[in-house]
Amino acid sequence: MAFPTIVALIPARTGSVRVKGKNLRVLGGHPLLAYSIASAIESGVFGAVVVSTNDEETAAVARHYGAEVPFLRPQEMAGPLSPDIEWVEHTLDRLAREGRPFDCFSILRPTSPFRPAETIRRAWDAFRAEAGADSLRAVEKVRQHPGKMWIVRGKRMMPLLPFGPKEQPWHSSQYQSLPEVFVQNASLEIAWTRVVREGRTIAGTVLMPFFTDEREGFDINDEWDWWMAEEVLRRSLWPLPPVSKTPYVPPARPTGTGQ
Repeated sequence: MAFPTIVALIPARTGSVRVKGKNLRVLGGHPLLAYSIASAIESGVFGAVVVSTNDEETAAVARHYGAEVPFLRPQEMAGPLSPDIEWVEHTLDRLAREGRPFDCFSILRPTSPFRPAETIRRAWDAFRAEAGADSLRAVEKVRQHPGKMWIVRGKRMMPLLPFGPKEQPWHSSQYQSLPEVFVQNASLEIAWTRVVREGRTIAGTVLMPFFTDEREGFDINDEWDWWMAEEVLRRSLWPLPPVSKTPYVPPARPTGTGQ
């Protein structure tokens, strides 16, 4: 039986609130976007590496680093509250109408720049070997356990998870004694394209875990995370994926008159 086909989808809309211009912000000599593109291409598992963006400059950067941007994402699908299913469905449908259908897709978010190609290959091998799964999603052990979280109502609070033995509530237990709980990270996800067509979801109902380490799952969500990424590089704690292209240089803008 032939291997299923898979496309890498890299979301790179403009308008980030917490880290301004993060997709094009330079980290380690290249725009943040470059590292997910480089890892996707180096992994060798994808029939195409497609960047979904609503911005021409981001599209130019993506193409410089070897990705495809066959069309721009509609602005109405690029807002801060726009759900992933909208742009994923739009991208897969457009590719299919252009004669490029794919059995599977993988979402690789640029905010996980330390994710290497080997991680992608490992995830793809695991997904193909697991019968019956709709999708795979990267997870890691939680640092702040939900058993120690609270819901506040006025001047009273109650446990978020009211479980555990009465004689030793989870909120009064050591972390090591609590049940293992995992949280998803932004490193990667893989799913069959049918889950989009049949249920209009990017995950389906049967999800399998893909366990990542701290480097693979590191996610840049705010300025503190960006500082951490720069500090990691300064101390040579983790390497960024190799990028074969020269650093992107924006085209010179015409000098205006009457400034």
